[in-house]
Amino acid sequence: MLVFGTEFRLSLEIGNKDIHYHLVEAAKRYDQGAQFELYNLYVKAMLNVSFRIVNDRDEAEDVIQDAFVNVFKNIDKYRGESTFGAWVKRIVINASINVLKKKKLDLVDMDQAGGEIDESFVEDEESLSLPAIKSAIMQLPEGFRAVLSLYLLEGYDHKEIGTVLGITESTSKSQFNRAKKKLREILKERYQYER
Repeated sequence: MLVFGTEFRLSLEIGNKDIHYHLVEAAKRYDQGAQFELYNLYVKAMLNVSFRIVNDRDEAEDVIQDAFVNVFKNIDKYRGESTFGAWVKRIVINASINVLKKKKLDLVDMDQAGGEIDESFVEDEESLSLPAIKSAIMQLPEGFRAVLSLYLLEGYDHKEIGTVLGITESTSKSQFNRAKKKLREILKERYQYER
């Protein structure tokens, strides 16, 4: 049975947004136990976020280590305007994108994209499993994968993606459309072979 202390109940009663308020406040006071607990609460989810962007487990683990060092170094800057998890996620996404930028993301300008987008898809979409779709996303080129992940999985809009990746909004839209097209091709190929 899990019993919460008075501080936790009070934080809920006074309407704090974040359920980990007490841990965050303790971590701000350099409480290593609280920092360790916050790390354990978020590390797995943040590793998945980073992996979806960088597509390399070792690199994602490095990103997470650096990101959490930054989280605890800058935790006093967390003001509670969003949940702590959302704040950490932003740091992880930015760190992951910086890794891709260092590797020179393969982004194609809209003017170079050309061609029509094939809007057809696999006839029986329900037969596609989530693991199959995730696996196909990981096969996309870095630029496509980054834009697709940020838009679909992280909820960024194209203007935000453009700002974060240092590209135009139209290039983000182009990359997204080309990523969808490539994803369809990968899934169609797999679907036909697995049939």
